[in-house]
Amino acid sequence: MYLEHYGLREFPFSLTPDTQYFFGYGHYRDALDTLMVALAGGEGFIKVTGEVGTGKTLLCRKLLNTLDRGAFYSAYIPNPYLTPPALGLALAEELGLELARNVGQHRAMKEVTRRLIQLHAEGKQVVLLIDEAQAMPGETLEALRLLTNLETEKRKLLQVVLFGQPELDERLDERVNRQLRQRITFSYRLAPIDRQGMEAYVNHRLLVAGAKGNLRFEAEALDALHQFSRGIPRLVNILSHKALLAGYGQGVRDISKRHVEMAAQDTEDVHKHKAAGGQRWLVVLAVIAIIVLAALAWWLGQPWYAESQQP
Repeated sequence: MYLEHYGLREFPFSLTPDTQYFFGYGHYRDALDTLMVALAGGEGFIKVTGEVGTGKTLLCRKLLNTLDRGAFYSAYIPNPYLTPPALGLALAEELGLELARNVGQHRAMKEVTRRLIQLHAEGKQVVLLIDEAQAMPGETLEALRLLTNLETEKRKLLQVVLFGQPELDERLDERVNRQLRQRITFSYRLAPIDRQGMEAYVNHRLLVAGAKGNLRFEAEALDALHQFSRGIPRLVNILSHKALLAGYGQGVRDISKRHVEMAAQDTEDVHKHKAAGGQRWLVVLAVIAIIVLAALAWWLGQPWYAESQQP
């Protein structure tokens, strides 16, 4: 495609969560630092939330690669839509245990506990990272909470990091999950990236992919890219990739505002957000109109106003 045209080794804006493209800017750096500090302190539950496309999975993978393998034993569950017994089996598998599929839940938990004690004796702290945690059924959330009851006199045998969409916060606000909510000692909310950070993000990905100064996004193109993407990294990647395709089609190496606009026209999420934004403005205008009419009706109904209109 356009790799040779731009002098790139690989596609810089792939949606695959490749940790070599992790950009430690602003709240992404702060989130990783928070996670490392919390895990070093032996905290039981840690939570990271963010809107769709804000880079939670990439942060999760980066954390996995950053943890000291001499001090930590990491387990990763990417799809937590599991029953409590299935969660136990998934954790057992991540801990290197081979259990029969028909093993009872009690036996599975007994083996998991034994393995956690063994790893603790070896000086390892076990960290369970769960992606898309908002999809976890209620009874499985409770089973997860009970797992973190396993502890010595000084430390938890299992630490849990939950990565999820904002719906996870809504789930944890439910009364039935109040015990789990109280155990969350650290939490972080990933926000969209700002305009300055997005420019550095784009340049970082281009550099990692092999760009050597013969490819650039013009300032107006970056302004448009931030406007259409709303600072959401996944949308930045999608729009940047399509803008590069548009530039390649025209045989140029400088990406202009027009190329980004062409990319936006071909991206469904941009259209839906625009439509939703237009609908919100209509609602706001309607509310303003109602308030103005109500105020006018009140004004006209005042006795002093009626008296002032009499000849």
